[in-house]
Amino acid sequence: MTEPDGRSERIVGSGPAEHPHAQVPGEGIGQSARRLGGLERVSGAQRYLADVHLEGCLHVQLVHVDCARARIMSVDTAAALGVAGVVAIVTADGLPQPVARFGPGYADRPLLAVDETKFHGEPVAAVVAETLDAAREAAAMVRVEYEELPAVLTVAGALDAAAPLVREPALRGADDAFRDTNTLTEWNFGWGDVDASTADHVVENVYTAASTTHFAIEPHVFMAAPDGDGIAVWSTIQHPYVLQRLIATTLAMPLSKVRVFAPDLGGGFGGKQHAKFEPLLAVLARQLGRPVRLVLTLEETFQQVRSPTFEISARTGFTRDGVITFQDIVVNGMLGAYAEIGYRVVSKSAYLACGPYRVPDARIKVRALLSHTPPATALRGFGSPQMAWAFEGQMDEASRQLGIDRLQIRLRNLARKGEEIVRGAGDTLADGDWAQAVTKAADWIGWGKPLAEGHGRGIALGIKSSATTGASYAIVRLLADASVSVLAGTSDMGQGARTVLAQIAANELGVGIDRVEVVMGDTSSAPYDMQTSASRSTVFMGTAVLNACREVKEKLRGLAAEAYSVPAEDVAVDGGMVRLPDREIAIAQLLSDAFGPMRGEVIGTGERRGSYIADHPLGGHAAFYEFCATASEVVVDRETGEYQLLRYVTVSDVGKALNPAHVAMQDEGAAMMGIGQTMMEHLVFDESGRIENLGALDYRIAT
Repeated sequence: MTEPDGRSERIVGSGPAEHPHAQVPGEGIGQSARRLGGLERVSGAQRYLADVHLEGCLHVQLVHVDCARARIMSVDTAAALGVAGVVAIVTADGLPQPVARFGPGYADRPLLAVDETKFHGEPVAAVVAETLDAAREAAAMVRVEYEELPAVLTVAGALDAAAPLVREPALRGADDAFRDTNTLTEWNFGWGDVDASTADHVVENVYTAASTTHFAIEPHVFMAAPDGDGIAVWSTIQHPYVLQRLIATTLAMPLSKVRVFAPDLGGGFGGKQHAKFEPLLAVLARQLGRPVRLVLTLEETFQQVRSPTFEISARTGFTRDGVITFQDIVVNGMLGAYAEIGYRVVSKSAYLACGPYRVPDARIKVRALLSHTPPATALRGFGSPQMAWAFEGQMDEASRQLGIDRLQIRLRNLARKGEEIVRGAGDTLADGDWAQAVTKAADWIGWGKPLAEGHGRGIALGIKSSATTGASYAIVRLLADASVSVLAGTSDMGQGARTVLAQIAANELGVGIDRVEVVMGDTSSAPYDMQTSASRSTVFMGTAVLNACREVKEKLRGLAAEAYSVPAEDVAVDGGMVRLPDREIAIAQLLSDAFGPMRGEVIGTGERRGSYIADHPLGGHAAFYEFCATASEVVVDRETGEYQLLRYVTVSDVGKALNPAHVAMQDEGAAMMGIGQTMMEHLVFDESGRIENLGALDYRIAT
C-alpha cells in the first residue's frame, strides 16, 4: 500500500493488510532512515531547554571581574539590592561553608570564586531576581573591589618554577608530588628503549595548537527546582547521569532524590559534557525554595568551554628508506584554572601520540598544566586532531628531507590490520585495513597528477581511541499493540542517536520505525548510561538496545508456547511474526491471545559494558579505533600569502554504517569544524588573560 507521503509499505507474512508491525523499506539497518525529530529541529518546532519555563521561576545573572586573576577585596551589593524584583545576591560567603567544589575527575572548581578569581569569566556573585531584566540591571550595579594579580597564561609560564601557583597547595594532598607546581599531574607512556634506538635521520620539531571553542548554536541553559525532599535539575548536558551523581554529592543527597532532565540538545561537540553552573543553581534553589534559571550569553559561553592548548615536542627517527625507528615525544597540555575533563583529553590523546604507525621504540611524556585561563573541556576529537598535527607534521618533514613521497612514507609505516599500535599493553589491535582509506583519499584528490602554478596537495591521517570503560543500559517495552518504547540514557544532540536506536529496535522486532518511541533525557525514567561521547552511542547503547530486544523475543517465545500449547523450541520470532509449527501469526495477535482483555506488555533489558582495568593508563582498552584519511588541494598567492581550499576529501573506516546518511553528515560536520579550526578559529588572550575575540563578530567560524 502507499502512504500519504508516497512511501510504499510491504506487508510481512500472512494475515490482514492492516498489520501495524510491517517493516517499512528504507528504515532497516544499513538504510538512511529519516531522522526522528529532524523536521522539528530545522522548522523551529522543537522545544530546546531555553524554550522551557517553570512557573514562578527566578532568573540568575552572574557577576564577573574584567581580568583573569584577581584578589577579591569586597563585593558591594547595596545598590543592586535596591532594584525592584531582586530576591537575593549571593557570593561565596553566602554559600554553605566550606564552599562546595566539583568536577568530573578532580573536585576543584568552587560554586563561586573563593578569595580570588582564577580565570576571565569566573563569577564572583550571582544575582537572583523575579525577571531577567531586573537581574541584569542589578548585576551591573554590583561593585566588586579587586586587585589584579599576575597570571599564568602560557605553557612556558605554567612550567616556570617562579610562576604564581594556580591552585593553592593547601587544596592538594600532602602526598601530591606536584603540589608546589602548576603541573596537575603527568603520565609516562611508551615501550622499547628509545635511548638505545638508532636512526639514519632524525626529525625534531615543536607543534603548538591554540585553544578553540565549540560554538554550538543552542545556548547553555541551567535550571533547578525543589522536588519534594529532593531536587530537579534541567541542563543542556550530554552526560545527565554524571551530572546526577555530581549534584547528589554536592548536596549530600541520595541519587534517588536527584532528577536530571536533559532535553535533546542543539549541538554539543563536547562542550556540554560536564557541569558548569548546575551545582550553583541547585544550591540556590534549595536555599530560596523556588525554581531558578540561568541562560549563558554566547560571550559567557566562550569563557566556559574551550579545548586545551597543546605544545608538542616531537623527535622522530627514520631509516634512510623512511621507516620509523623511534618516537620521543613530550606533550604539554594547558588545562586552565580547573581540571574539568581537560586532563583526560590530554592523557587519552597523547596515549596515541605515535599515530596509526608501527613504532618499535616510543617514549611519551605528558603533562597536564594549570593556568589562569578558562577550564578546558572535550572538543570534537578529544585532542586527536592536535596529536595528528604533530605526528603528521613529522611525516611530512621526513618525506621532504628524505625525498620520499608523502603518501608512500605513510603507507610504508601504517599499521596493518591485526598489528599492535601501542606495544605491550594488550590493547586493541589495528581493527581495519586502513591502507584502503589512505589510497582512496589519495585517488580522490588526484595524488601524483600535475598541479597548476601555486597549487599544492596534502594528505594526513588521524586516529582516536573510542570508548574504553563505561556501561550502557536499555529497557525495551513491547506494548499491547506491538508498538515499542525504548528507554535509553543516551543524549541526542543532533547526531541522530534517537533514529539509530529506533532503527535497531525496529529491525530486531520487525516493526516500522514510526511505531518506535525512544525515551531519553530523564534520569528518573531512562536507565543509566555513562555518557554520550567517544562515538559510544551506536556501539554501546545500540548493543544494549539490541540485547533488550532479544530478551523481548525470548519472552515472546515463552508466551507463544504457553498460549498455543507448543514446545518453546518449536517457536521462532522473526520479522514481526511468531512462527509456529503449523502457522505464523503477528506479534500483536500473540499479545492479544496471551494476555486477553486485561492486556499487558513484554519488557526486556539489555546492557553493554566496557570493563575497567585499574592498571591500564586509560582505565581500559579501546572498544575500537576511529581512523580517517584526509586529503586537500589548496592554492596559494605567493605574493600575499592568501590561500584558498579548493578541494577536501575525507575517508573514514567506520565498519558497517547503520544509517549511511548519518555517517556522511557526521563526517561532513567534522570536516567543516576541522577546516574552521585550521584556517581561522582560535581564542586570543590579552596580557590580562581576557579573551579578546568573545562572540560571533570576532571569533570566525566556517559557515
